[in-house]
Amino acid sequence: MSLFERWLTLWVALGILAGLVLGNLMPGVFAALARLEYASVNLVVAVLIWAMVYPMMIAIDFGSLKEVGQRPKGLVITLVINWLIKPFTMAALGVLFFNHLFAGLMDPAKAPEYIAGLILLGAAPCTAMVFVWSQLTKGDANYTLVQVSVNDLIMVVAFAPIVAFLLGVTDIEVPWETLILSVVLYIVIPLIAGALTRRALLARGGSVEAFTARIKPASVLGLLLTVVLLFGFQGPVIIAQPLLIALIAVPIIIQSYGIFALGYAWAFAWKLPHKVAAPCALIGTSNFFELAVAVAIGLFGLNSGAALATVVGVLVEVPVMLSLVAFANRTRDRFPT
Repeated sequence: MSLFERWLTLWVALGILAGLVLGNLMPGVFAALARLEYASVNLVVAVLIWAMVYPMMIAIDFGSLKEVGQRPKGLVITLVINWLIKPFTMAALGVLFFNHLFAGLMDPAKAPEYIAGLILLGAAPCTAMVFVWSQLTKGDANYTLVQVSVNDLIMVVAFAPIVAFLLGVTDIEVPWETLILSVVLYIVIPLIAGALTRRALLARGGSVEAFTARIKPASVLGLLLTVVLLFGFQGPVIIAQPLLIALIAVPIIIQSYGIFALGYAWAFAWKLPHKVAAPCALIGTSNFFELAVAVAIGLFGLNSGAALATVVGVLVEVPVMLSLVAFANRTRDRFPT
């Protein structure tokens, strides 16, 4: 690893600090950037995530995708955790903390909205950033693509019923524009670009690994700029309500580490290779925050506790996921090759 990659956590911490400072010093600039969105997908952040996802897409060998079906255990773990465990544990943690443990520390009338926001996060597995986490753990690019694609197909039919059941409402309007746009931006376009790049490299005898190594700094820079933007967008809110933000973050952090531990331990027990085990656990931990934020705003309003909870999920995700990436990399030799 380069010096830059080895100290990535430090750069992310500095990015968080820079985002908070700049967001409060230049709120107008960040407000203008925040308005550059379509269907709740911020286009600036989308470009940065695309830059992060693109290098991994180059590594995908379409001829090897058929072999993924011969290793179904990783898919089983991902799907069981994402759809039969994660939404329900997130709902349980929300009720535990906001109805009981934190009851005297916040407005009790807002508690149902905070719980709703956590449920929306728990029911929306990641579509984009998981490719970044997989790349940072040297995950199997082919397997990760299949895991994410299968998740997206299930999300189309399962997201609304699960959310409706846990929220106790029947009229859940799925923001299809957000869902479709995110899949196109974060999977389809970079996948096509990666395939064309790979074909061009191989046609002239180039090395795919050498090329991705050269562009990896740009990918990491995209991650850092994304952190600055996300924290800059919410800088004034974080400074104005630090205790509330911290309280909402607690169950999200517990859920993230708990879900990762379950998936990683399950993959270890099933003797999966690390290049499948690490992405398998990380997919269940990461969230599709654009979808969660869009539904929260649609159901409860822009200034609701549910919308705030989903935004806190965005802010918590990057630091937490980087710590899990570091742990997965340190424990690589515990898994079969």
